[in-house]
Amino acid sequence: MIVAETERLLISKFSLDDAPFFLKLVNTPNWIKYIGDRNLKTVEDAENYLTNGTLKSYKEHGFRFYKLQEKQQHETIGTCGLIKREQLNDVDLGFAFLPGFEGKGFGYEASKAVLKLAKEEFGLKKLAAITLPINTNSKKLLKKLGFTYEKRVKPFEDDEELLLFAKQLDLE
Repeated sequence: MIVAETERLLISKFSLDDAPFFLKLVNTPNWIKYIGDRNLKTVEDAENYLTNGTLKSYKEHGFRFYKLQEKQQHETIGTCGLIKREQLNDVDLGFAFLPGFEGKGFGYEASKAVLKLAKEEFGLKKLAAITLPINTNSKKLLKKLGFTYEKRVKPFEDDEELLLFAKQLDLE
């Protein structure tokens, strides 16, 4: 189900059919380095992860991460979306791409569409975004999107400190 469209992307909800792609994405070097190893080793692991996270969140909140397909080739290239984490006060924007599609403007394009959904479809007034201090590309993208650094946080017990950025949507 397509939820948004940009110049180069189709943005749609994930389904269990996307488990092979999701398995590939979460095992890319940058996902593991910047987001963390989800210990997904099989398509069945990815199906369970999607069922208990993404698909469940669609039912509970109406949103989660979305599948990004490049329009011309209909190739799935990454994900961008919104997640409500218990550890954060605000809904969190996130994004990740297969290695061949990083640094080509897809993150900005997808995030702008997701920000519009957050405001217009879900009535969110503020979004958060968290990233590792070493993730220079994510920090640059968040700043380009109008997010501002707020503070360092440690939302997950075993993880290192993250940078928390925020953006007011109701002021636009």
